Amino acid sequence: MTVPLPVAGAPHTLTQPGWPEAVYLHIPFCRQRCYYCDFATGLGTQDLIETYVQMLCREISNPARYSHLSGEPNPLTSIFFGGGTPSLLTVEQVERILHTLQERLPFHPQCEISLEANPGTLTPAQLSGYRALGINRISLGVQAFQAELLAVCGRLHGVEEVYEALHDLRAAGFNNFNLDLIFGLPHQTLEHWQESLQALLEIYPTHVSLYDLTLESGTRFGRLYRPGDAPLPSEETTVEMYLMARELLTQAGYIHYEISNFAHPKFQCRHNRVYWENRPYFGFGMGSVGYEAGRRIQQPKTLYAYFEQVKAGIHPLPPKTTPEEAWMDTLMLGLRLQEGLDLASLQASFGEGKVKQALDRLDPYFKKGWASCEGGQLRLNPPDGWLFSNEILKDLFD
Repeated sequence: MTVPLPVAGAPHTLTQPGWPEAVYLHIPFCRQRCYYCDFATGLGTQDLIETYVQMLCREISNPARYSHLSGEPNPLTSIFFGGGTPSLLTVEQVERILHTLQERLPFHPQCEISLEANPGTLTPAQLSGYRALGINRISLGVQAFQAELLAVCGRLHGVEEVYEALHDLRAAGFNNFNLDLIFGLPHQTLEHWQESLQALLEIYPTHVSLYDLTLESGTRFGRLYRPGDAPLPSEETTVEMYLMARELLTQAGYIHYEISNFAHPKFQCRHNRVYWENRPYFGFGMGSVGYEAGRRIQQPKTLYAYFEQVKAGIHPLPPKTTPEEAWMDTLMLGLRLQEGLDLASLQASFGEGKVKQALDRLDPYFKKGWASCEGGQLRLNPPDGWLFSNEILKDLFD
């Protein structure tokens, strides 16, 4: 019997001790680190990448990796190759990883298998090979449609490589793909942003992710710039960029289903919804994070430490998240979604008193129209509820 897929936006049990139905695979290699990036990534030779693939497969195969889980595994409904730049992997390496995963965990017949890619790292043969392996969704890191802004970010691709990659994607049969764009970049103007949005709408991908630049310590941007200082756009300008994107994309038929994400109907990212709904998922690979049997499991953040852990065949387990941590995670993640949180599920998982306390704390925002509690759903109302979500959550948690 075919197992039904989870329905986006349907009520779900918030405390799920069973086997995860989603997998994140971290591929920590790039040709060059982007100036805004603080992810666990580095440069990798072909030999190092091959060694990493072997270690990743070894981790996946290790029975100790699953010793904290009971019962039979659930079929995987989503698999996500993230990075880094997963498109630096050969078709044969991706095949080995998927084969190893399938030997240990069953795949749902309609499993969404996503792979992040950068323009300039893909070939037609590579894309055809990925497609033949069952990869059915590509997330392309475009970031901007202006050569000067791509250079400012430290991106190695140009605008021409973006269009070449899109041509090759479609030729290989990928009809489900995401494009990433960043707003708030140094020297970026409203005119730049409108131009990028118009270019994106002409391409008309099934999914769009728009990210407000965050200055992270330890990155080149974090060393060069301070929030609010030129050449960064002002906060007022970045708000205008966000509102402009929301208006143009929703007018074009996209559903603004999460603070930073837009999709055609039926093309919401199944994997990312696992995060936002605070459901369990495996995290494999250096620097990855998983949520398994109520535990946030952080893998070692350096290749040396990760390789040593895999070779030792161990899988250290942190303590389970406390009820208070689970409550905060559920609110912080679920209120990012357009439909918000199902009150019945919240009460079943955390108790009526906890929910009433939250509703009382949110009362000022209900009166402002930034939040609402109707039809059994607690939600933040766009655009203001999403623009001020950090402020709302701070008050909620205080």
